[in-house]
Amino acid sequence: MRWQGRRGSQNVEDRRGSGIVRKAGGGGIGVILLALVAMYFGVDPSIILNQGGTLTGDGGDYSQPYQPSPQEEQLASFVSVVLADTEDTWHKLFQQAGKRYQEPKLVLFSGSVRSACGMGQAAMGPFYCPADQKAYIDLSFYQDLKNRHKAPGDFAQAYVIAHEIGHHVQNLLGISDKVQQARQRLSQAEANALSVKLELQADCLSGVWAHDANRTRQLLESGDVEEALNAASAIGDDRLQKQARGYVTPESFTHGTSTQRVRWFNIGLQQGDVASCNTFAAERL
Repeated sequence: MRWQGRRGSQNVEDRRGSGIVRKAGGGGIGVILLALVAMYFGVDPSIILNQGGTLTGDGGDYSQPYQPSPQEEQLASFVSVVLADTEDTWHKLFQQAGKRYQEPKLVLFSGSVRSACGMGQAAMGPFYCPADQKAYIDLSFYQDLKNRHKAPGDFAQAYVIAHEIGHHVQNLLGISDKVQQARQRLSQAEANALSVKLELQADCLSGVWAHDANRTRQLLESGDVEEALNAASAIGDDRLQKQARGYVTPESFTHGTSTQRVRWFNIGLQQGDVASCNTFAAERL
């Protein structure tokens, strides 16, 4: 991926080493285990986080100043460049649709973080909070993506960011609110199925960004698409559940299968059109 020397975004908020700590007792471990089952790329983490955590903190620095490694600083620069590139794409596409794109913030954190959706943990993976229009990521997730899920590569990492920005696009278009309201009237299985459609649409929107970034700015190199597809496949609900407990329960899926995630990223990548990402009207996911 050709990212060096490109513009970085001014919308990165660095909260690494912010001093959030955990109290003993109170069911916090259960919250984290539940978050691990939901696993990565959550739409609205308050659904899990606000069910009773024990994280506290005021964002102050309670220990030694945070000192990131040179490798982590390079990752932070990479994230900033990818975020800036998504800004270029979505400003243009929103303008073409007669709308105004509002740039989100991207928060870098380490371990734990406070958001308007509740307290977040690194174990949850990256997430987007509609209430404050911010995406959150602990950069250690990328080591997990590479080592645990066997999905290395800088474009796999870019896909992660583009997916969360896809959730921001859904939020701006009013899709997230409609889905959240509908979920409250449905059974758990039906609500999960609706969440799957929302997640797959975010995958598709990340593909739309990749299409535009390559067509207009020649961002992609040979093998980049394969990296993104591998990452999408690695975090399918079926694959994660199989790895975690040896079997799958489709009615509990919230993000889609590996095949579905790959398919919808590919649709966005090939079509480059937001209209092609209407998972809610699709006959087949």
